[in-house]
Amino acid sequence: MAFHSTRCNAQSDRYMQLINEADSAIAECRWLDADSLMLDAMRLDPGNPTNVLLMSNMGIVRLNAGQDSLALDILNQAHRIAPVSVTVLSNRARVLQSMGRNAEAFYDYTRILELDSMVVEPRFMRAMMALSGGDITTAERDCDVLQRHYPSHRQTMEVLASLYTATNRPLDAIVQYTKLINTAKDVEYYRGRAACYLMTDQLDEASNDIAEWLSITPDDAEAYIYRAYLNKRRYRNADAEADVQQARKLGIDPARADMLR
Repeated sequence: MAFHSTRCNAQSDRYMQLINEADSAIAECRWLDADSLMLDAMRLDPGNPTNVLLMSNMGIVRLNAGQDSLALDILNQAHRIAPVSVTVLSNRARVLQSMGRNAEAFYDYTRILELDSMVVEPRFMRAMMALSGGDITTAERDCDVLQRHYPSHRQTMEVLASLYTATNRPLDAIVQYTKLINTAKDVEYYRGRAACYLMTDQLDEASNDIAEWLSITPDDAEAYIYRAYLNKRRYRNADAEADVQQARKLGIDPARADMLR
């Protein structure tokens, strides 16, 4: 009996060691090593209930390794074992999105919200997907939930800014982008607010945001396209042409560049 107990303890210790080594590999972005270590742990103790979580994590590890199909396969296995796991469904939705299978990802996010209506990330992701698909009704419903319960959450402000921009409410979007910029000097926030300033003819403010954008990413072709459009609005045609040329050098779609000539 003591021998059996010692053997079980040794197996448990080795199982945890493999998981810890996998965590270290993930922290160092050694995706294939992490995948192999988690597989070794599961083979060592196939009946361990923690294996479902390992399988879920393996899905994201494989996604990061560029193995989308294998990622989906392991997450489908995990879902069959734990069909109401929000974590498994969230990771599977993420993989499905990366594969362009948006309808299936949308279904998973909807299922998650049926299981737990208060989770932020799936609510945010479904709202953004609804916006992209032109489903404004669903997007507004999800935004209402986020704004009511998580008004200061970054993802709430992001999706509201996107919703207001998409529904031609640029002044409201500017308010959200300004809140976001006050928390993080992110290129996406400056780009979004600059677009809204251009929509509302606030050209000086748009110029300031584009300048901030370029200070963060000076080789961003999109920023030069925005500035070219701004310069056209200011009748600075030579400056606009110079920006178009720079955007071309940085790889912008030539068709977009030609639209500003």
